[in-house]
Amino acid sequence: MTDTTLPWWRGAAIYQIYPRSFADSNGDGIGDLRGITAHLPYVASLGVDAIWLSPFFKSPMRDFGYDVSDYCDVDPIFGTLDDFDALVAQAHRLGLRIVIDQVWAHTSDEHDWFVESRSSRDNPKADWYVWADPKPDGSPPNNWQSVFGGPAWTWDARRRQYYMHQFLREQPQLHLHRPDVQDSVFDIIRFWLDRGVDGFRIDAINHAMHDPRLRDNPPAPDDGTLRTRPFDFQIKKYSQSHPDIPLFLEKVRRLFDEYRDRFTVAEVGGSNSDMEMKAFTQGEDRLNTAYGFDFLYAPELTAEFLRTALVKWPCETGAGWPSWAFENHDAPRAVSRWAHGADPETFCRMKMLLLACLRGNIFLYYGEELGLPQVDIAFEDLQDPEAIANWPLTLSRDGARTPMPWRSDAPYLGFSQARPWLPVGEAHRALAVDVQEARPDSLLHWTRRVLALRNGSPALRVGAIDFLKTPRELLAFERVQGDERLLCVFNLSDRPVAWTPTGHWRPLLSTGGIEGWRFPAASALVAQH
Repeated sequence: MTDTTLPWWRGAAIYQIYPRSFADSNGDGIGDLRGITAHLPYVASLGVDAIWLSPFFKSPMRDFGYDVSDYCDVDPIFGTLDDFDALVAQAHRLGLRIVIDQVWAHTSDEHDWFVESRSSRDNPKADWYVWADPKPDGSPPNNWQSVFGGPAWTWDARRRQYYMHQFLREQPQLHLHRPDVQDSVFDIIRFWLDRGVDGFRIDAINHAMHDPRLRDNPPAPDDGTLRTRPFDFQIKKYSQSHPDIPLFLEKVRRLFDEYRDRFTVAEVGGSNSDMEMKAFTQGEDRLNTAYGFDFLYAPELTAEFLRTALVKWPCETGAGWPSWAFENHDAPRAVSRWAHGADPETFCRMKMLLLACLRGNIFLYYGEELGLPQVDIAFEDLQDPEAIANWPLTLSRDGARTPMPWRSDAPYLGFSQARPWLPVGEAHRALAVDVQEARPDSLLHWTRRVLALRNGSPALRVGAIDFLKTPRELLAFERVQGDERLLCVFNLSDRPVAWTPTGHWRPLLSTGGIEGWRFPAASALVAQH
């Protein structure tokens, strides 16, 4: 049973919905808020605590909503503010919290702020974005590179200056060092919290502030890996991860503390993500939690890799509270990266139990409960600007953003009556919700059992974690809270492994055909002392 003295988010399971791809209510081929609302009973049936909605704000959709042109309105393709309010109300009736994305590092170049800023060098918002004069030879102010390829600077003839952008040229960098820009962000925060939003997932927060001196980034050492973007050739010492970011987050936290039971989680990528996640969440005056990309781009899942990532978050007061995700909208589907010839459903059952046993918050990506694999998107169907720019060396994010399969025998698998914005995955037909609802032994029903175990166990939800010595193919740890003590064992290899723990243990839930203490490949066990 959940400890009601702890905040609702501590140990929560959060279900990410990519609105364009979840459910289309009006037949235009694009998912929308009403489609999400209609399927909230399904989401609630999984046993999750909250929903994270990827951006639905007004946007020209150059980067599918991560280029915001109005932070306080819903893009018409998704619906209206009334539709959003109805979604929040229905979610709350079902016991679900709503977490929304916030993008403070940049806006769309169509945002009114940027339109005014670029109009002259002396308008009221002239310095709300990062502008700089060219070098004497006309080249950009420094060597910074954008994530999506090419210089992080674009020339603007109106001001005869360059503006900075860490992603697309249509995503100009906000000058978040400025107090007036910060105050405008705080107004946005209040707007959504006053509408009943329960929390924010803060996008690319370590990109939110730059070095005002515009010093060149140093080159990255050659580690032998294939580099497909100029961005990867630099250490981002000055273009991101500014030391003032934690101080800004303290202001954000003070605002959040004016409201009850609200939640903040940061997305933190990059080579120093572990250090930054801790800096952004340390103590009681910054963000509640953060998640990085430890697992999202990992090509394989091994016991050693998992242990290395998990031990970075010790059970010490003030050490911070982690969050974990195996999948999201920016990364290839985990089963396609990790199964490596194993039976996909067997592997997914082990993976789901593993996720539920981790110490911290856990994120499930829509369709992960169905075991959806990555979809191979043809070049002519690509929508992802990064994949188009770096074709064919950058794996398309579109393959993990395809429509949710609701009905196996319906047009476009029940997502829409019209051709969807991305092709449906034909391999998803046999994994559709209706097929798995009809099978008591399906991954969907297994997910519900796994989350019910986590929700009913203080040890799994908020307890300490203690790693055990095992053969290298196994990951084993105990989760402990009060009088409850659980053993969690996972065989992440492709061969059976025998291992007997000390003490007397009673199995609670297992998968993969475990007999005694012999663990077949892709098997998992939770046992009670």
